[in-house]
Amino acid sequence: MGMIITLGIVYGDIGTSPLYVMNAIISQSGHQGAAATTPIMLGSISLIFWTLMLITTIKYILLAMRADNNHEGGIFALYALVRPHAKWLIFPALVGGAALLADGTLTPAVTVTSAIEGLKGQTLGPLHFSTGQGWVLLVVTGILLGLFLVQRFGTEMIGWSFGPLMLIWFSFIGIVGLRNLLAMPTVLRALSPVYAITFLFSPVNRHGIFILGSIFLATTGAEALYSDMGQVGKQNIYGTWPFVYLTLMLSYLGQGAWVIRHGAEMAVSSPANPFYAMVPGRWQIFAIVIATVAAIIASQALITGSYTLVHEAISLKLLPRLRIKFPGNVKSQLYIATVNWILCAVTLSIVWYFRTSDNMEAAYGLAITVTMLMTTMLLHAFLMQKHHRALARVYVISFGLLESLFLLASLAKFVHGGYVTLLITLLILTVMVFWYYGNLRRDAHLAETEDVSLSEFLPQLEALSADDGIPSFSTNLVYLSPVTKDYQIKRATIYSILDQQPKRARVYWFVTVNEADTPYECSYTIDTLGTRNVIDVQLYLGFKKPQRLNVYLRQIVNDLLDEGLIDDQTPPYSSIPFRRVGNFKFVMLNQQFQDLGVQGEMSTWDRLLIGGRLLLQRITLSPTRWYGLEFSDVIEERAPLFIGQQPDRTLRRR
Repeated sequence: MGMIITLGIVYGDIGTSPLYVMNAIISQSGHQGAAATTPIMLGSISLIFWTLMLITTIKYILLAMRADNNHEGGIFALYALVRPHAKWLIFPALVGGAALLADGTLTPAVTVTSAIEGLKGQTLGPLHFSTGQGWVLLVVTGILLGLFLVQRFGTEMIGWSFGPLMLIWFSFIGIVGLRNLLAMPTVLRALSPVYAITFLFSPVNRHGIFILGSIFLATTGAEALYSDMGQVGKQNIYGTWPFVYLTLMLSYLGQGAWVIRHGAEMAVSSPANPFYAMVPGRWQIFAIVIATVAAIIASQALITGSYTLVHEAISLKLLPRLRIKFPGNVKSQLYIATVNWILCAVTLSIVWYFRTSDNMEAAYGLAITVTMLMTTMLLHAFLMQKHHRALARVYVISFGLLESLFLLASLAKFVHGGYVTLLITLLILTVMVFWYYGNLRRDAHLAETEDVSLSEFLPQLEALSADDGIPSFSTNLVYLSPVTKDYQIKRATIYSILDQQPKRARVYWFVTVNEADTPYECSYTIDTLGTRNVIDVQLYLGFKKPQRLNVYLRQIVNDLLDEGLIDDQTPPYSSIPFRRVGNFKFVMLNQQFQDLGVQGEMSTWDRLLIGGRLLLQRITLSPTRWYGLEFSDVIEERAPLFIGQQPDRTLRRR
């Protein structure tokens, strides 16, 4: 059962590649006559076979899946593994993540359009579909719009059916491919690497190494094998990949055999998509229906994968906070409305801008080659970290050169549509850079000028807590203000408690939320600083763990009451029997720069990064909603960021 479920979750993207790969190769090769058909097909199939062998099987199945972060995979999980030893690798992680998100907008457009185009010219009973593209665009738009609309309800109700449907899909393409292969078994010669190398330098290959841009489309779903490892388990991927690999190659071999047998016809007519052309007439309708279902499943996998990727990026502070919902009972089932509708808008724009799957293929593949190159750099660091230095060098040289070759070939498509991929990637990367580096530069300036020692203010905090002359503000007063190992804290936090209007509380809580490198970490440490009413809490949450701060804090208070580390908080009046924990007030400091333009000591680059970060902060999710405190007692205070507030030497007394 686990292996069947794996077929539905992991292989949607790579499994639908036979819909358009061979078609892209034929379109790129052009009409060269029947004599050129055989070397083109044998060489192309050989390149596909060895591309799947080297990149998908060796790199991802055998190597990358060993770099699991508590059984989780993907580029951000891999970055979390190597971050402690090579922080500079944040840049390839950002680039790879942005490119992978860009790919999430292209896959639904390409796969669904390729599937629906199979109906062109078909007759279904009283219905006859014309060869025009207008109705195709309308049907594709309806399918994609419906797909994005149902995301908010979760996929738990329909997810169970994905595996059996993909099993039918792979079985179908394997059987149809085998049927055509048996009519021309000599096509099996293409499995020899000699044909791949010969074809690259053959005169019938007019595009040289740039033909690899179309070949690479066969392995675009390889990154999903690694990213989805945590959902299905690596053993299920190990068990299913041989079956998937076999059926994919049978489909490509069958398409190649059909094209060779009908080379003379294709030389004088407009070439049909060989995937649909090789299917017997009585199976055509079933082929179109099951292809459309497989395309929808592939699109669903990319959409939900985008949610997971964004969630991990937010937890690693690579993207701004966005509202995350869990519509199902399974923690991995996410829904991020902002991401959903941005994906919907971009995907539909791509469909209507490019109009045909042939045109979309020009933009497809470029983003994923970038992601694969970035993954190669991170995997090299991982292997070096594990002291496999010889293997790491061989790996980075061989796969670095191979993927650079594919990237170069994909860049040849730039003017034909690749610029769209690059534009989407750059937009996502810009947001990531402003958020991540804006945070770094802001914290660097704060550390220089505005951190104070919490220890120095302990006497005042204890005295304020015991001062009956000041009205009680709250039993537990909570500040989400990071405290360092040497008890450094933001001055604005102490200013809020002591200066504006002294806030008397029985216990002052200073909470630091640390994003752990492991996915489901949920733990905490406490430091009472030698008191009973000033608590430094270090909360460690994995990047897949929900941020329910009020729930965690109530549990921590109960734990400390059990240990006798804080005084009893039993309220005199309560509707809850045996309640021991007093009320909470959470203070959120909305810190703002008074004027970035007058911070003379800040560089232009710092002003740009920090200003961009503040802009993103204003238009995205507030800390109150992010930490699940919508129904808690939260006070938001505006406070200035004390950056570079040097005296103005031009001020003089008149």
